[in-house]
Amino acid sequence: MKIAILGTRGIPNNYGGFEQCAEMLSAGLVEKGHNVTVYNPDFHPYQNNIYRGVNIKRIYSPQDKIGTSASNFVFDYLCLKDAIKEGYDIILELGLITAAPSIIFCRKKKNIIVTNLDGLEWKRAKWNPIVRFITKQLERFGVYFSNFIISDNIGIKDYVFEQYGKESEFIAYGADKINTPNKLLISKYINANEDYFLTIARLEPENNIDLMCDAFLLSDTKKPYYIIGNVNTSYGSSLLNKYKNTSIIFLGAIFNKDELDSFRYFSKLYIHGHSVGGTNPALLEAMTAKAFIICHDNKFNKSVISSGALYFNSVDSLKLIFNNSAIYDNKEVFVKQNLVSIEKNYRWNIVIDKYEDYFKRILNNK
Repeated sequence: MKIAILGTRGIPNNYGGFEQCAEMLSAGLVEKGHNVTVYNPDFHPYQNNIYRGVNIKRIYSPQDKIGTSASNFVFDYLCLKDAIKEGYDIILELGLITAAPSIIFCRKKKNIIVTNLDGLEWKRAKWNPIVRFITKQLERFGVYFSNFIISDNIGIKDYVFEQYGKESEFIAYGADKINTPNKLLISKYINANEDYFLTIARLEPENNIDLMCDAFLLSDTKKPYYIIGNVNTSYGSSLLNKYKNTSIIFLGAIFNKDELDSFRYFSKLYIHGHSVGGTNPALLEAMTAKAFIICHDNKFNKSVISSGALYFNSVDSLKLIFNNSAIYDNKEVFVKQNLVSIEKNYRWNIVIDKYEDYFKRILNNK
């Protein structure tokens, strides 16, 4: 098959979840004998034309002129406009919202556009009502005009059918294996010999950072709480100010995977507050790293980790977990269950096989 992957900040990954998906999926499909092209923005630091056998096509992005959000719409439009001309068997869009206008105006009948919806962007707490309304409409039209939809979470699959009456294919996100955790890797950030609580997340309101911090401060625990994520935003600055002079310590953004895996592995509790949907890569990474996970109680998290975590839905319920030291004795039971789930459902070779099978089914029924 001749396949194009659009909608990301390019490969090799130096940004986030969809970029990691694009890298692992494209390289895996090439290993299976397919011809795969990934569209990179022109500012991506990798400037070669081939990466792990994957063709790299650089497309102009006006990010330095109009900012990230607006430039994503322009970049997605230019990518799809180019891909339409290239005669790909499958065009895979990773992410729907900024690609939706392009899909509406660029698609032709002969093209097959498969869109991975991602999460429910319009529900993000950072958006004002007008932006939420526009984003929901973009979702609606993007779902309608895409030929096929992929949902990376059962909760998203159910949502697409309930909201739009459209079936989607459930294909989960993938999880990497980890190297041997090493306390020396995190000793430059913290006292690695002490017990600590941990969260790794984008610092956004819908990830319940305030709720988790408030519950921690109201609890009786004396352990420090480390939060890893970019603080160089208005919300990040507000968190720094709100929780200064407490035992909540913001370490900023850390991207080294071995360091992050070691942080997760050695943590006493890993608190995961994501609530807006999709299969969050950070949750899979915590499961893989044998962390003892405490999750926000919503159908998206539950569809991934099921009974492999304890759940909270309020400051009080999380405070009770912080105060209950007896729960630590149950860690190995949860960890074992999560590792079985990872091996059964979330390894990249499984995900790549499912994408390949789905693309073949689409083309066979064309």
